[in-house]
Amino acid sequence: MTTAVYPGSFDPITLGHLDVARRARGLFDEVILAVGANSSKSHLFDSRQRLDLARLAGVGGLRAEPMDGLLVDFCAEHGAAAIVKGLRGGADFDVEQPMALMNRHLSGVETVFLLADPALAHVASSLVKDVARHAGRIDDLVPAHVAAALASRAAPASTPAPTKEI
Repeated sequence: MTTAVYPGSFDPITLGHLDVARRARGLFDEVILAVGANSSKSHLFDSRQRLDLARLAGVGGLRAEPMDGLLVDFCAEHGAAAIVKGLRGGADFDVEQPMALMNRHLSGVETVFLLADPALAHVASSLVKDVARHAGRIDDLVPAHVAAALASRAAPASTPAPTKEI
């Protein structure tokens, strides 16, 4: 059985993530969604909530697990032969290539890059959160349960009441 790990912070998981996961599932017997923390990002959802939202997404043959520490250690613990990364464009490749080379250097595990579906290439968790914060429409960017969670967490900031001048 060939296992691959698809890592990310998934804050929140989007339809773009799920598209990559489904296509990775067609290449590997098992795909583990490794839900980790990125110290350079501030998360809207805590690690448990992100894990729950990923698990509720329900991609067959995909399981979501918490990840803490080095990705290569997670891969070794789960017997993964590959790491899967989705690329939306050249900037993603520029960020992902050195990580892929380091992971291969540290452990020999290879990274497989899957190009984003062009219809979803603009979908990024950070943009989804920003749209949600401003009460924009996100139902075509994330699963329904994620849209509901975002609606309750990312409500737009209230505008202060106007003050009366004296």
